[in-house]
Amino acid sequence: MTEPISQKIEKLTAVKGMNDVLPPDSAAVEWLEAKVRALMARYAYRNIRTPIVERTPLFIRGLGEVTDIVEKEMYCFEDRLNGDSLTLRPEATAGVVRAALEHNLLYDGGKRLYYIGPMFRHERPQKGRYRQFDQIGAEALGFAGAEVDAELILMAHALWQEIGLLDVRLELNSLGQASERLAHRKALIAHFEQHAEQLDEDAKRRLYSNPLRILDSKNPHMQALIEAAPKLLDFLGAESLAHFKALTDILQANGVAYTVNPRLVRGMDYYNLTVFEFVTDRLGAQGTVCAGGRYDYLFEQLGGKPAPAVGWALGVDRVLALAKESGLPDVSPALDAYAVVTDASALPLVLSTLQALRAAGTSVQMHAGSGTAMGSMKSQFKRADASGARFALIFGPDEIQARQVTVKPLRDASAAQQVLALADVANWAATLQSAA
Repeated sequence: MTEPISQKIEKLTAVKGMNDVLPPDSAAVEWLEAKVRALMARYAYRNIRTPIVERTPLFIRGLGEVTDIVEKEMYCFEDRLNGDSLTLRPEATAGVVRAALEHNLLYDGGKRLYYIGPMFRHERPQKGRYRQFDQIGAEALGFAGAEVDAELILMAHALWQEIGLLDVRLELNSLGQASERLAHRKALIAHFEQHAEQLDEDAKRRLYSNPLRILDSKNPHMQALIEAAPKLLDFLGAESLAHFKALTDILQANGVAYTVNPRLVRGMDYYNLTVFEFVTDRLGAQGTVCAGGRYDYLFEQLGGKPAPAVGWALGVDRVLALAKESGLPDVSPALDAYAVVTDASALPLVLSTLQALRAAGTSVQMHAGSGTAMGSMKSQFKRADASGARFALIFGPDEIQARQVTVKPLRDASAAQQVLALADVANWAATLQSAA
């Protein structure tokens, strides 16, 4: 005889900052993903799926050792089999470029790719900033022209319009090329050295390793100093300026408003030329909705031949939060019919009928009883109404005997109830779909 459990079993919960997505919220995620997939298809971008786990050196080389992500936020662990250091991906671009190199994707020309999936960063969870979060991103690999930078921006802009986002504005800057950034970097260091007493500890740590990141500081006591810092745009040569002008000309021709933000930078050395962000004031401190830029040096940094590249990424949580602020429509999947079944012995016939309906494209929820007890007709109709279904399909004793089903409208009071032969339900379903 089994001994009773004397000690209460601890209830397990999710890891802090790694959240379950439950209905109806999951319907909003699916809605956004469907919008993105349709949009990507119109722009001829194709889906790529890279592993969630990559070798740690990929991100150290891809993001740089002196970055917050590498220094503080990566989930790293040792592979028990061979001792390799592995990391849950904190972002997807490095993995996409690694895949392009490993599989020689650019052998026959540039590739337009997009991804949807989870990323992981070990940081303090807060609204719009979690330890596991979904990102959607687009990467154009092998294209050097400003027209592809513009294409990506136009695509993101089209997404905001399609899902009804309000108060999203575009900020642009150019990082120029490596030699121009080096001249700016020297001027930046000299500027901050002259005012070293005003730098906080984080800025002092980054002064010689990554001074561009000081421009990202939110420290209110440093804002006047940062504002007075040398502007990168003043160090750009003719080719970099021409690239930036070509981009802005296309945006203007398409009616896309933007502002040039000279403080918009990237801390990683592989970024060059165009950088951009779509930002909002509706989400508090987490105001960046989508960020992107050109990274022509990343292929070489990861051991491949030089190849131009540009892309962007957006956070699903932030976009959906903003969509709700902007008035997200009801995106819950619509249910066509709810099957009311009074006798469990009729279930084989009922289920074959429902399968025919589903094969014809109709969404049907079957009432599930308890063993042989299906529940009263009244209780089933309450469930049918609560389900949001447009019709109740009544499989009562009379209907089963006559091999028929009664179709009762639940949302349109003026519509008439009808009785159908079971053999005709597929035709009824086809009519239902054509009217939708």
